[in-house]
Amino acid sequence: MSRRDPRGDHHDRYGRHGRFGGRPPSRAGLLVRLWRWRTEVILLATASLLTVTVVLSLKEGDWWPFLVLVCAVGVPAASGFGRSWVIAHVWCLVSRHRIQRTCAETGMHTRSGRLPLILWITPSAAGEKALVLARAGTCAEDFDAFSAEIASACYARDAVVSRHRRWGNLLTVEIIRGDEVPGPPVGLDRLYGRADWVSLRAEREPDVRLTTVPLPELSELLEPDELPFPGRGQQAA
Repeated sequence: MSRRDPRGDHHDRYGRHGRFGGRPPSRAGLLVRLWRWRTEVILLATASLLTVTVVLSLKEGDWWPFLVLVCAVGVPAASGFGRSWVIAHVWCLVSRHRIQRTCAETGMHTRSGRLPLILWITPSAAGEKALVLARAGTCAEDFDAFSAEIASACYARDAVVSRHRRWGNLLTVEIIRGDEVPGPPVGLDRLYGRADWVSLRAEREPDVRLTTVPLPELSELLEPDELPFPGRGQQAA
């Protein structure tokens, strides 16, 4: 059975690189590592720069940079919108690294050890949505087969995989944490919409529709002398 069949057994799904000559993920290059940790690097550099600026200003007796920094941090933290914005983007960072870890642990990488590249991840109406570039040797069906593992790794309820209608190497992984919040589109949905993306789960689920079939009357199935109440068949006719 194919590894991409979600109903396959545990050995088939996880034995892709253990049985057929593959190898574990290789160490990524410097540019790829910087891209994966770009948000953390930018935050660390910004925090270091602000800290140095405030310390130097306080030594010179200038309190304005310190007051500006306190207001810039305290005002968003005091509002519900600010706290929600921060929490949503922290979950984006967590999900990005957990998806990459899932790719490494489940064998969703090329035989040369290259992991799919997470181009972008943003908050969504129900959690987070990641835009992923599948490298040669991987595809959206691989992510769909391991959607349960992705959801578990991201501490979420579910994970839904969609692929682009035209570009097969582009896919989205939406991490579902709760019910969808009504409102205008946010994140990747606002920029790319949903018309060009096809959910693999919707393709896999059969279209089951209930059809009402009229049943024949008893008088149409039995002869007049076989009716439980003789004469009613002739009256009805």
